[in-house]
Amino acid sequence: MEYMTAKEAAQKWNITVRRVQILCAQGRIQGAMRLGNMWVLPIGVKKPEDKRYTHKNVEDK
Repeated sequence: MEYMTAKEAAQKWNITVRRVQILCAQGRIQGAMRLGNMWVLPIGVKKPEDKRYTHKNVEDK
């Protein structure tokens, strides 16, 4: 299986590296693994849904 770094995922998903690291630590990215001091994610993994916004909040915008 091929992997990408948290930095590569952040660029792909247009979010910060820190946000990717937090999602990994929370177990919200399936297949993410910690290698030493860095996170690696499977290449084909999808960006998890942002739970900071509810359906109601999205409709209000």
